[in-house]
Amino acid sequence: MNDFHRTLIADRGDAGRRLDLVLRRHLRDVGAATRTRVQTWIARGQVTVNGRPVRRAAARAAFGDLIVAALPAPAPRPIMGAEDVPLEILYEDDHLLAVDKPAGTVVHPTYKHGDGTVMNALLWHARGWPAPQRPSLVGRLDKDTSGIVLVAKSAAMHAALQRTMSTAATRKDYLAVVHGRVNVARSRIDMRLARDSADRRRVVASDSAGAASLTHVERLARGADVSLLRCRLATGRTHQIRVHLAARGWPIVGDRVYGDPRALRGDSALAAALRAFPRQALHASRLAFVHPITGCAVVIDAPVPADIERLLIDAGIGTGWR
Repeated sequence: MNDFHRTLIADRGDAGRRLDLVLRRHLRDVGAATRTRVQTWIARGQVTVNGRPVRRAAARAAFGDLIVAALPAPAPRPIMGAEDVPLEILYEDDHLLAVDKPAGTVVHPTYKHGDGTVMNALLWHARGWPAPQRPSLVGRLDKDTSGIVLVAKSAAMHAALQRTMSTAATRKDYLAVVHGRVNVARSRIDMRLARDSADRRRVVASDSAGAASLTHVERLARGADVSLLRCRLATGRTHQIRVHLAARGWPIVGDRVYGDPRALRGDSALAAALRAFPRQALHASRLAFVHPITGCAVVIDAPVPADIERLLIDAGIGTGWR
């Protein structure tokens, strides 16, 4: 079998808990370890407790139990190749660059998207760079989010930019088109975010559980049942803006994961346009930071993409908000 084994010893926090929950707790670094899959592994006899297979997910662990799980071996990472894919460069110097990622483009190759990604295009762009320069992403965007992606040209610059991005002096602004007429000019959304225990692809907001997360929101314009917001990230959690806005009752237009289907009801032209919008209306519009090498202020802007421009016109907002 192409399995690998993980061994753990049940601690006091595991005592008396279900075996599947104990495994979930200790396998947080294993993306495939959803609760359903863990229960399947147990039922198949892939988990032993003190040397004996246990096939009941509801079996209770005891302090000091030796638990061994045979897990599917992780698939090998795909080999990235350079591809002559169009790349919209917003800024570039000897140390870093920023590109404007269109919606629908994946940032990094995966098994479902092995080519045509931003990284494939960057490798083509970097084919003449002197050694040891090589592009590396400093943060990522969801496939259906458009806008600025920052790229380092060396490992040292990557580390420096990561430190810079975590400082309060760095500004990361997004534009979001949301359902509803937002009734406050500014809002501070301070809610913790954690992976959904039932579906690790989703993130849930909570007042008590998960990582501290903060988003500053400014209303730029309101139209017919739609508002345009500027969101400034104080932290950079997965799906942060999408989850925070949905939790406040302002789901992003086109968000098929965190959106509210009730907001799409109606037979007006705008309702039809909202239903037809093919992706979450979220755009990484501005990045401002202090350059780690030169010490100069860098401000990078990504123009509003055409699909969001059309959506704003359909909503009666137009371009007067700028």
